[in-house]
Amino acid sequence: MPEKPGSSNQSPAFLALQKSEITEHRIYQKIAAGTKDPHNREVLNGIASEELRHYEIWKGYTKRDVAPSFMIVWAYTLAARILGITFTLKILERVEHRAQELDRRMPQGITELAGILENEERHERELIALIDEERLKYVGSVVLGLNDALVEFTGTLAGLTFAIQNSQIIAVAGLIMGVAASLSMAASEYLSQRSDAGPTDPFKASVYTGFTYIVTVALLILPFLVLPSPYTALVFTLCGAVGIIFLFTFYISVAKDLPFWRRFGEMAAISLGIAAISFVIGLGIRVFLNVNV
Repeated sequence: MPEKPGSSNQSPAFLALQKSEITEHRIYQKIAAGTKDPHNREVLNGIASEELRHYEIWKGYTKRDVAPSFMIVWAYTLAARILGITFTLKILERVEHRAQELDRRMPQGITELAGILENEERHERELIALIDEERLKYVGSVVLGLNDALVEFTGTLAGLTFAIQNSQIIAVAGLIMGVAASLSMAASEYLSQRSDAGPTDPFKASVYTGFTYIVTVALLILPFLVLPSPYTALVFTLCGAVGIIFLFTFYISVAKDLPFWRRFGEMAAISLGIAAISFVIGLGIRVFLNVNV
């Protein structure tokens, strides 16, 4: 591609964009190499090819080869293994979108690139939408386990705090209830999925629900195991519940392109509202039934 008026082969802006494209090319390549599903691997290799074409466009201006940022490649590859392909690529897409805003502020001499890059960017988004990731099929089961654990146990622990006022007893009672409830939720989800005859595997759905439930319960009970004051522990539990809601809602909103703040507000309001009601009920039980532990 010929050099445009007013541009420089050594332009830091051009080189930065070129480096970004080759880095993203390597990210998609590495994630594709670690993907077992042949369909997803094909899609990822297709996106990698798109990024390489972007790189070649900028190379036509800089007339230089640029190495990828290996630390960024490593970080995104690790994130894909832990958090899933879809979530990681959506985050990468958002970062890339901010970089594309810089593209539009390039000198006027290269404005004809805008149409080329926009078409290729749209193609990349379409390719990402084709990725079929198993864990996202079971989001409904995860949400079921998470919501039930948050709503039930923020309320239960708040009520027990005022009724019993003993951190260790609250933790033991909560743990027993949590294990029993997680098994019950897993069994219910298994039967529900079997009766619906949907595309998801009933056993996997039940495992996702039960595992999410018990992990959430363990995180909520943890402050009562390490802090002597039940009231301090309750504050940490409620803060932890809000933190769990925030992280999970952010994950789902990115992976499935859903609105974040409304969903976060709903879940937080429900969990904290139930906790407040249960706190009052626990106080009432202690006062009117004269319970002292």
